[in-house]
Amino acid sequence: MTFRLSPLRIVLVAALLAVVVLGAFWALRANGPEDADADAKATIAAAGFSAEQEEAIGLMVRQYILEHPEVLPEAIAELQRRQTTEQLANAGDGLTKAFPGAVLGNPKGSKVLVEFSDYACGYCRQSVEDVKALVAADSDLQVVIREFPILSQGSVEAAKMALAAAKQGKFEAFHEAMYAQGRPTDDAIELAAKQAGLDMTRARADAGSEDVAKEIEANREFAQQLQISGTPAWIAGDQVMEGAVGQSALRVALYPEKR
Repeated sequence: MTFRLSPLRIVLVAALLAVVVLGAFWALRANGPEDADADAKATIAAAGFSAEQEEAIGLMVRQYILEHPEVLPEAIAELQRRQTTEQLANAGDGLTKAFPGAVLGNPKGSKVLVEFSDYACGYCRQSVEDVKALVAADSDLQVVIREFPILSQGSVEAAKMALAAAKQGKFEAFHEAMYAQGRPTDDAIELAAKQAGLDMTRARADAGSEDVAKEIEANREFAQQLQISGTPAWIAGDQVMEGAVGQSALRVALYPEKR
């Protein structure tokens, strides 16, 4: 099968190659192969090609992918980048605005790292030293802690007490003491709060307050928007990462200009 294309149509076909590949993979990830194929066909049809031209373009796309399979991981990476950018934009500025006092490092720092954490999470505990090292290396770094208790009821109670500690200006002391305790049992939470020097009467009242409950719920909503399902999770620059990714990965994301 042969047919002629004008220079403008040739440019359009080249653009369609990119659109079809990206669009197909987006649909494939979201809905499955049938929808991906339908979306690709719809993209080609919308350009006003004849049935013969559509068939030929489909063969061209297939041949191109077979000859250049490296475009597939590149396309997936680009899709993920676009999706993350959109998710972060939808989350808004509130994502990087800490609950008053629930910050490590410089509370007014212009460089911001957001951590979703759970006191029952061993990987969060493992990441404490990584965060401390980053803070020590950059006096302008603000680490916003988003309490995201998902592992146990003890996680919830520890998160509430952490936010109560923030109200007393003792968040960091409680944060470190709580992770040092291990599992967030009632006794461990009480001990960590006392080690942090909290006014316990006030702390218990604040832990049960409406603004603390609203903060935890807001953090769950942020996590849902960003498709975060585990802890620790990080917002560093324009990246969303999950797991104990380590100090090096966080540093690269925070300071892309130093790569």
